[in-house]
Amino acid sequence: MHRVHDLVGIGFGPSNLALAIALREHEAPIDAVFLERQPAFGWHRGMLLEGTTMQVSFLKDLVTMRNPASEFSFLSYLQSRGRLIDFINHKTMFPSRMEFHDYLEWAAAPFAGQVEYGSEVVAVTPVSVDGTVEFLDVVVRQGDSELTTRRTRNLVIAVGLEPVLPAGVVSGERVWHSEELLDRLPAVGEPRRVVVVGAGQSAAEVTDHLHSVYPGTEVCAVFAKYGYTPADDSSFANRIFDPGAVDHYFDAPDEVKARLDAYHASTNYSVVDLDLIDELYRRHYQEKVQGRERLRILNASRLVSVDGGGSGVLATVEFLPTGERTVLDADAIVFSTGYRSSDPLTLLGETGGYCERLAGGGVRIGRDYRIVTTSEMGCGIYVQGATEHTHGLTSTLLSNTAVRVGEIVQSVASRLWSPLALSR
Repeated sequence: MHRVHDLVGIGFGPSNLALAIALREHEAPIDAVFLERQPAFGWHRGMLLEGTTMQVSFLKDLVTMRNPASEFSFLSYLQSRGRLIDFINHKTMFPSRMEFHDYLEWAAAPFAGQVEYGSEVVAVTPVSVDGTVEFLDVVVRQGDSELTTRRTRNLVIAVGLEPVLPAGVVSGERVWHSEELLDRLPAVGEPRRVVVVGAGQSAAEVTDHLHSVYPGTEVCAVFAKYGYTPADDSSFANRIFDPGAVDHYFDAPDEVKARLDAYHASTNYSVVDLDLIDELYRRHYQEKVQGRERLRILNASRLVSVDGGGSGVLATVEFLPTGERTVLDADAIVFSTGYRSSDPLTLLGETGGYCERLAGGGVRIGRDYRIVTTSEMGCGIYVQGATEHTHGLTSTLLSNTAVRVGEIVQSVASRLWSPLALSR
């Protein structure tokens, strides 16, 4: 006889961590277990660069916008670490990325008994009773052990974003996505030259880090723009991340959704904090004054080819206005070329056949983040992250996480204790 959980969460990053907290704080108990592929909690560890800060206010932590009195708030974390007064004196709304990661680890620690780390989900199998799918069997591989199964009435998929490399580029010893930066750098020692591809915040941070940490390294930043574009974090523009904006976006016609995406792409995509732009320009200019340009900005350019082999890699860069090409003999190439949400139906396998798609191909998702399914599916399948096409720009960001998980918990609770569910 299988134990039946009320909820199984796939992934245990910030989104499902916030969900675990919301479940614990809910008025009635909901039995949940979370499955995480990593051996321990971690969130973009490869980009925990010294000096980098969060781009979102600490008040948009895992709980505050849902429950300001929660014991899992960032302020509660500071108090427990003995730094509350020091942080107040710091006069900032944006903690360092290292500190925020420590906050997430602190918040995750009390849930160790509910999280199965080192667990890779390999299948989700529907279990039918009298023609209706009453349960989902989540099949898990843990290391070299035999497959095990977790049976559930509800599933929440929060597997995060997957890094994107340009077509034809393959990750290797000398070619990395920026998310691997701190893991890969030790293998090359102090590099002679590194090429950084990309024009967004991560690319600028990688460029800044390499230039600062390795005083003998030439850092070549390659991007198609003439310069980095400043992020729009102005007060009115930030309203696109408000919880109420999710309602507006969800109910808007498709053409309005597209216009809102275009209007506010500069809040999040291929943009950089202005202070960092100014600092990189200052260094670039000062090196020109000194006659030694260690920070090279190859703007209005694109990477044409990458040829690896031996102890380095050859990068061919084309200057777009003239077509002139330059070959750079580098120790490594770092691609800061973004992330994308994975299709949740890929993970669901056979169960995905019960899920509906929109005309454009995206998964049809309800306002409560539950995938719309056929009448034969009696289980709730929820998604965190891969909902930008239905819920807007905030879907893959921390901004609305606390509110979103509260809505998911309410939806799960209403399904668990509805008269129809109780009669089964």
